Amino acid sequence: MHDEADDDSPPDATPSQPALHLVPGLAGLDGEEEVNLSAAVSALSRLSTGDLALEEALTAVATFAVHAVPGADGAGLTLIETDRPNTVVTTTDLVRQIEDTQYSLGQGPCISAAAEGRTMVSGSLGADLRWPRFGGRVARLGVHSALSVPLLVGDEVVGALNIYAHDKNAFDDRAARLAELFAIPAAIGVQNAQVLDQARRLASRLEHAVQTRGTIDRAVGIIISRTGVTPDEALSRLRRLSQTEHRKLTTVADAIVAEAARRARTRHQSSPPPGERPDPTG
Repeated sequence: MHDEADDDSPPDATPSQPALHLVPGLAGLDGEEEVNLSAAVSALSRLSTGDLALEEALTAVATFAVHAVPGADGAGLTLIETDRPNTVVTTTDLVRQIEDTQYSLGQGPCISAAAEGRTMVSGSLGADLRWPRFGGRVARLGVHSALSVPLLVGDEVVGALNIYAHDKNAFDDRAARLAELFAIPAAIGVQNAQVLDQARRLASRLEHAVQTRGTIDRAVGIIISRTGVTPDEALSRLRRLSQTEHRKLTTVADAIVAEAARRARTRHQSSPPPGERPDPTG
């Protein structure tokens, strides 16, 4: 599952500039574990989510987690959202299969970690009685170990980080601890990416609303110029036309504006050039 076997450092990581202050509880880690974790967190802290789409930012976080946790072969990340379906990203196609299986069955370590707000570890998924249908299918894919950590911001679970390995018993208590330490700043990064994406979507909806209102206003103006009715009466006519034709108001308005533009072009094309027009004074 690990596509970057020849590179032991996470993307954009700079081990010489660790972000140790972002990770409490480092005491007790050995040198290599500390370097790998601090490098992953350092890369995470410099992740420019403003330049990335939401799924790209979340995939980067999952990729950093693979480097932070020893024994990891791939990872997935689930972002929990209230206003639309959860966003799920993965580092490999195999992890995508695993996550699709988990959510289609409605059971698995990620679902449990998010629901219970605590870390889930399994060293033999095929024999794990907590998720019998999920574990059996994943084991047949050659994946036997899972480590899922909730992403917590305060008391709120914003998502879950899911790390997988082909080997059995790949994740011990130290690996779980490293994943939990990484999850502290990762949760903040994920929430920031989520907030930024929500702001982008809101801006897009507002822009669309402004454009839509502009089209309706132009259609109302055209109706006024043709009929001499008031603005309210013109808008009422536009709405009645929308209901009669069973089309959206904006669609009807677009058609009226487009037809007015077509007529204007036709008149312009049929008019003689200024030098060839008859002299009205005779």
